Parts: sequence; structure tokens; C-alpha cells
Amino acid sequence: MSRAYKVHNPNGIYFLSFATVGWIDVFTRNNYKDIVVDSLKFCQLHKGLRVHAWVIMTNHVHLVVSVQEQFSLVDVIRDLKKHCSKAIIKTIANHPAESRKEWMLAIFKSSGAYNPNNKEFQFWRQDNQPIELFSNEVIDQKIDYIHNNPIVAGFVAEAEHWIYGSAVDYAGGKGMIAIDFL
Repeated sequence: MSRAYKVHNPNGIYFLSFATVGWIDVFTRNNYKDIVVDSLKFCQLHKGLRVHAWVIMTNHVHLVVSVQEQFSLVDVIRDLKKHCSKAIIKTIANHPAESRKEWMLAIFKSSGAYNPNNKEFQFWRQDNQPIELFSNEVIDQKIDYIHNNPIVAGFVAEAEHWIYGSAVDYAGGKGMIAIDFL
């Protein structure tokens, strides 16, 4: 991984993206998105995560985040991704009406077999592509990018109508996750 895609400033604000292996559209079902939302909330309460903007799309997540001083962003994101992957794979495996179960689990298992960092399954791609946001202009640009993702994908006409993101908060409403506005 290049030096450009690492967390170097522990007190920095970062734009992160992480995607499912094979860009599988897992998050077309709300129950899987809800696992990510609940995990973000847990990390806010117990691991010092500050969420400044977020969106969950069908196969990836974008965040603008930082952490409280005594915490490590690298550790928090590692734990978040690990918990989400285990919980989502378990939910897929145990969901009696999941029509995509067999082929999704086969891809996650195959991906895990080729990665020595996993014991069995790999849900997320290895890269997070952390980009430190160093100015208000860049922060605003990344937040706009995050909020416009559902519009560009054709899911909503207005960003604040996508409930699995922070655009509703920025429009004056109350979303699913507490936002630390910048």
C-alpha cells in the first residue's frame, strides 16, 4: 500500500472508503446496513469515534471521521470492519429467505482462503484508502461527495432523502447516527 493511503496523523480528520470483496451488493437489504449503523454507534459510544459524515451504498461505505485523542483511528476502523464482517456473514448464513446466500458466502469464503489475515471468510476489501482532510475546502468537498453518492446512483433526487447517510443531518433533520459537525 502506498504511503498516501495510511493514517499518519492520529488527530486528523479522514475520508475513508471501504467496499465489499468483489463489490458485491450486500447492502441492498436494510438489515445488513443496520449492522453497520449499529456498529458505528457502538464505536461512537465506546471507542471514541467521531462521525462527521457517512453514507452506506449497496456495496461500499464512505466516512469522514476522526477519533478522540486517547483512541487510534486505525484500531477503531479495524474493529468496526471486523465486527461488521462477522455479524453480516452470520446474518446472511442464518437468514432463511436470503436468495443470494450460497453465492455470496462462496465468494467471501474464496476471498478468505487467499488472504492469510482471515481465518475463513473475507467480507471487506483490504483497502480503506484513508485520506487526511487538511482544509475546510477539502472537508466540504468530501462531505458533498458522500452526500451526493445516492443521487449519482439514482436512488434519490435529494441527498437528505437517503436515510443511510448524514445528508439528512446536514439538511437540519435527525438521522440515524449522531453527527459531529465540522
